[in-house]
Amino acid sequence: MNLAPEEIRKTGDQGMKLRWPDGHESHFTAPQLRAICPCAACVNELTGERMVDPANLAKDLKILKAHLVGNYALGFDFSDGHHTGIYSFDHLRKSCPCCVAVERR
Repeated sequence: MNLAPEEIRKTGDQGMKLRWPDGHESHFTAPQLRAICPCAACVNELTGERMVDPANLAKDLKILKAHLVGNYALGFDFSDGHHTGIYSFDHLRKSCPCCVAVERR
């Protein structure tokens, strides 16, 4: 299932809000999005190991640009120069900070 958000909005220069068809809202900071980047530079293609340590990301990281990728994903340009991730809507929904926090309990 790859449901597109009904609303996609930058919140300042460090955040994104996505509102899903079921009414749920996902709020991401730039460091949170950068930490879940699915690109080959951030995730080892053979092992699935994350290559970026979220603790090493700048706390003042900014989203310079957000753009649609087809009808299934978003791409982001970050202030650290990273811009190669394609974040499918499924990946964003599964990575929603509030949902992930509930799953960890």
